[in-house]
Amino acid sequence: MKGLIVMIQHWDVGILLFNEVELLDFAGPFEVFSITAYPDGIQKPFTVKTVAQTTDLISARNGLKVKPDFDFSNSPHFDILIIPGGYGAEEIEIHNETLIKWIENSAQDCQIIASVCTGAFLLAEAGLLNGKRATTHWMDISKLESKYKEIKVQQGVKFVDEKAVITSSGISAGINMSFYLLNRLVGKEIAITTAERMEYNIDIQNM
Repeated sequence: MKGLIVMIQHWDVGILLFNEVELLDFAGPFEVFSITAYPDGIQKPFTVKTVAQTTDLISARNGLKVKPDFDFSNSPHFDILIIPGGYGAEEIEIHNETLIKWIENSAQDCQIIASVCTGAFLLAEAGLLNGKRATTHWMDISKLESKYKEIKVQQGVKFVDEKAVITSSGISAGINMSFYLLNRLVGKEIAITTAERMEYNIDIQNM
């Protein structure tokens, strides 16, 4: 049948939440992945859910309240896991052994684990960036470099791809990284169509 998509690939995307998480760090990737569709406009490559240590209301940066879909005890398998940043990541959750262990264990089961902004500190604390290139918000580059000397910290880039581990720089860069993943996973045309729908400018040639 003409126009029929023969092979439909699908990924389950999980986005970690915690108190004082930076809003756009998680909402940006959520928007990109959740509105992406195959050319038929019906079938979608990604199902996006949120997960936190508990399903209690999360108070994001500046007070926005969010209800997670799952907690650590009942979360499903995620193919892609997004770790956002913010004050809650680098100052609070970095000391949360339960959360760090969950990230470490989850990374073994997912295809891609990706951080936004200072979410890189949570990946670093879990040992997932040792010996790898990585980036974070420009204001925290030196802190990441001095605290985790095993990491090859990169400056002046929107994101760094280490195949199964991807890090992105500050806040809105999580959107750039998400479009990069669209290009990598479902192709240029779908990435461009999604960006046009969001009225977001992407440099597809440099992805």
